[in-house]
Amino acid sequence: MSLVYLSLGSNVGDRIGYLRKTVGCLKEGEDIRLIAVSCVYTSEPLGVIEQPSFLNAVVCIETSLPPEDLLLLTQAIERSFGRNGKGTGGPRTIDIDLLFYDNLVMHTPELTLPHPRIPDRAFVLLPLADIDASFRHPVSGETVTSLLQDRCQGQRVVLYRETLDSGVRSRKPETKELYRTKDV
Repeated sequence: MSLVYLSLGSNVGDRIGYLRKTVGCLKEGEDIRLIAVSCVYTSEPLGVIEQPSFLNAVVCIETSLPPEDLLLLTQAIERSFGRNGKGTGGPRTIDIDLLFYDNLVMHTPELTLPHPRIPDRAFVLLPLADIDASFRHPVSGETVTSLLQDRCQGQRVVLYRETLDSGVRSRKPETKELYRTKDV
């Protein structure tokens, strides 16, 4: 079984509902075991900024699926909630990104692992820190905490008032205050 981290994001409709349903779909997967779910955070959109704010979370799973098959599964989940293709940063009901698949480094036309924009996204790193702040990026060797401190200061990411109620481990790290810049 491989250990995988997935990022979840939603900024359309029942955002918390889409995140919860996505976690439910992952829990029901035959070849997937849900290990941990982060707290939920609110973040401002990047790129196309004229859209609603996002709710973000990270989940940790174990799977026997190869990376390409896991990508197909996550895309099927996205489509089941009305997402059609990967857009250009516009609004979406659900966005599921493969962040890390063990310590695998791969580049194909369909999939790059680790996800290339992890180091600059506090809305990914902060929930990832909830699960494993000492996890080391397989390319740079930096920990999640180090990436947050060195590259993500000033990004607006705030703890959300609701959780995903997934039935698996979710914790709040003691260092959370270092990365929050404003309250929503």
